Amino acid sequence: MDSNCNQDDVNDLPEENGRKRKLEDKTVHEPESINCRKTVLWHDEFQNFSYTDHKKFISRVNRLMEMGFIKSLDGLVVPRIDILNRSFSWEESDRVAAKVAVYLLARHAIEEQFAEVMVKHGAIPALVKHLQAPPSGEGDQCEKHLEHQVEEGSAAILTILAKNPEYQQLIVDSGAITHLVSLLKRHKAGPSSRSLNDVTERAAEAISQLAWENSSVQIHVRMEGGIPLLVELLDVDVINVQGAAARALRILAKKNNENKDQIVECGALPTLVFMLKSKNDEINYVALSTLLILVDSSKKLTKHVMNAGALQPIIRLLGSSSMRVQKQAASLLAELAAAYSDRKAIVQRGAVRPLIGMLQSPNVKVREMSTLALRRLAQDKHNQAGIAHEGGLLAFLGLLDSESGPLQAAAASVLECLMDNEDNLSEFIIMDGFRMLQHVKFTSQAVESCVARTLKSLKNKIHGRALKDLVYLMQASKKAIRERISFALAHLSCPIDHQMIFLDKSGLELLLGLLTSSCPQQQLDGGVALLTLAKHALCLSPVDAAPPALPPQVNLRKQYKKKTMPSDVTFWVEGEQFYAHKFFLSASSDAFRAMFDGNYREKDATNVEIPNIKREVFAAMMRFTYTGSVDVTLDIAEDLLRAADQYLMEELKRFCQHAIEESLSLENIAAMLELSEDAHATSLKKSCILFILEHFDEFRQRYSHLIQGIVLVFRDYFSEELTKWTSMQEAKHQSH
Repeated sequence: MDSNCNQDDVNDLPEENGRKRKLEDKTVHEPESINCRKTVLWHDEFQNFSYTDHKKFISRVNRLMEMGFIKSLDGLVVPRIDILNRSFSWEESDRVAAKVAVYLLARHAIEEQFAEVMVKHGAIPALVKHLQAPPSGEGDQCEKHLEHQVEEGSAAILTILAKNPEYQQLIVDSGAITHLVSLLKRHKAGPSSRSLNDVTERAAEAISQLAWENSSVQIHVRMEGGIPLLVELLDVDVINVQGAAARALRILAKKNNENKDQIVECGALPTLVFMLKSKNDEINYVALSTLLILVDSSKKLTKHVMNAGALQPIIRLLGSSSMRVQKQAASLLAELAAAYSDRKAIVQRGAVRPLIGMLQSPNVKVREMSTLALRRLAQDKHNQAGIAHEGGLLAFLGLLDSESGPLQAAAASVLECLMDNEDNLSEFIIMDGFRMLQHVKFTSQAVESCVARTLKSLKNKIHGRALKDLVYLMQASKKAIRERISFALAHLSCPIDHQMIFLDKSGLELLLGLLTSSCPQQQLDGGVALLTLAKHALCLSPVDAAPPALPPQVNLRKQYKKKTMPSDVTFWVEGEQFYAHKFFLSASSDAFRAMFDGNYREKDATNVEIPNIKREVFAAMMRFTYTGSVDVTLDIAEDLLRAADQYLMEELKRFCQHAIEESLSLENIAAMLELSEDAHATSLKKSCILFILEHFDEFRQRYSHLIQGIVLVFRDYFSEELTKWTSMQEAKHQSH
């Protein structure tokens, strides 16, 4: 069944990155007298099919194969390759047939299964041949039908096939580079036309695809003279041609210093900078991308780019409505800031404000590139205050919560740089920066290390003018700011300044106020800050150490219970007798000494009744009196502590406190704190306070009704400890 070639045979050709555009809007009208070759014929149903949906296209092909209209993919592909091999002339029928064959093969090439068949049956050499113009006829006067159009289609198919690395080398080995460079020369050979622009654009795109991550092709294109031609095409007043040329130069320059140098020597920089001023986002993007490749790892080329006047257009593009353009502009600015010694000049030109604005972009890559550029600028101390003044501190603190590892790391790094400047310190703390650093969820060890360095830097700067500023603001600002400052100073200030900050300037009251806040996080922050202060105090006035190991036991029940040894006093406890010696007891306890040496009735008594003490508790107390040691078990520890306090036996209290401290828990902490108050057990009280602060989240939930009372305990404790530390420092200073 015969059929003439139809307009539907020429349709959209997919472009690089999946973009599609029409290779030719004009209808290819075949003269009635000229029929396409029989090898192009197929069923009418297939002839009228729309090829814009490639999945549907493959499905339709499979259906037609099942119906028997198409025997195999070879039957679709091979006839068109044969046409290309036989139709290499300027005759109208050959040009029309070659054009139709090329356009249909372009549709097929997008699908891998078709591409394999095409390459298998020699499509690459046939297409490379059609990158050239056919030989001219007699006298070079023959009419050139469809000039440039077959070459354009051939270049487009080779671009598609070159995306497969296996086919890339086949294309190069078939001599495609030489012919593609020759196609670039056509722009200089005749007047501009749409078909000429199209073939030039396609040639540049094919060169880009072949040179992608292929250093040998990059060199080959340079040796064929392709770079000067591509640089000339940057000046063509056709956006698509400009863009294709710039993309090709970008690919050729990547990791190839010789190509970079030649691109600059051919005068590309002024034109690329001029393209930055275009109103077309695509032109802006490709110009930025090309410049970015040129300046990569090259201080010399960076200087050339700056001298070409690129800085101000790049800064202007930071405000582009295109996020792709914004990202590339920020990335290029980061490269310039890394290599250019005068980073201050970049800031003075107005780069900071748009870069900080980009930190609010919904696109994470835009935020990453903006952060990178600001980090490079912040490495110059002259820029740090300016970045903070434009809102950089708050913006970067917000980015610390990002789930993007690179973005969080870059933000942390910028903050580290900004904290080098003492002028930024007060503002950072006022806007709650220190607390935010405390609560960062790190995405990597690198971020954690960076934040640790920042905190260390802050701590080293809290003295002199910086401390005075913060103390003043802690008294003169709103309550929320005062609380933030007191929280930060609890962690950052030196212990020598604690009495001034927390007692004289009422910082302690601000921290205690956080404990009673209605906000759970503020309660926890207050607990953490007080814990830090308590640990500082603990270094100077530690909890009593554990008592020494127990010596061999003395069984008082055997030696004294039955009065096997002489005694001058007998104690009656819950009906049981304990024989003892007044002299020995007086030496071990001020309470016993007062009992036996003072004006009490027990002075001359030989029998003394001890009320309100259990016999096992009194036995343990007597054992300690005679041996200097006792095994304090938990079942008697509390009663024994009260007895030891009653009889002023400080060493025994130490044993009891240690036993109780070892058993502190959320279940008994409230009772033990009360016991420490009743028994004047200083060491136990310290341990209880530390325990509460270390477990404050659980404590406040379990004992919310006790918080007000705990605040009073904390106030007394910290007032005493902070005053004690200052007195110790003054005494130490006087001794020197």
